[in-house]
Amino acid sequence: MTWLRCSACKRDIGFGATHWVCNVSTCNRSNTNYKFCSVACWDSHVATLRHRDAWAVEARAPSKDQWAREQAEEAAPRSQPAAPAPRPALAPEAPRRVVAAPAPSSAPAASPGGAQLALQPADRDVLIVVSKMKKYIKDRSGFNCSDAVAEMLSDHVRAICDESIRAAAMDERKTVLDRDVPKPRR
Repeated sequence: MTWLRCSACKRDIGFGATHWVCNVSTCNRSNTNYKFCSVACWDSHVATLRHRDAWAVEARAPSKDQWAREQAEEAAPRSQPAAPAPRPALAPEAPRRVVAAPAPSSAPAASPGGAQLALQPADRDVLIVVSKMKKYIKDRSGFNCSDAVAEMLSDHVRAICDESIRAAAMDERKTVLDRDVPKPRR
């Protein structure tokens, strides 16, 4: 029996079968809902959509009975808005990361509310392309530029990134979008 078809090669994915999904949030929305029969099919999808940092996540298709219940719940008319279902404390089985991009050496840790982000020593790296910054200042004003400016600008970039991360977290997303970045003051 067929549950869905592979989004890349159109092979059948059976009920209860192992399949692969993309970790990128825009690939898992209800209007896209990409499912792949193999990592090779997922890989062809990545090449097409040009994801910068993505991996395939192993998943299990629902049983025929579970699928029928899900379809019936979606089709049933609702007299009043349903309360959101409580999130389970732990997933029954954690998904396995199969194809992974290089992980950052030390990622900033966020508190549960996302209020504070702890900076690790590696996070103190200069985030600005110094030669381009100096060229911009020289071309724009004729002024020279101290090397210490790059460190200060990196601190500003980190603060903007932290604010963008908090905005994405408030929308319950794991992807920072352009709309999360605060507008520059002019």
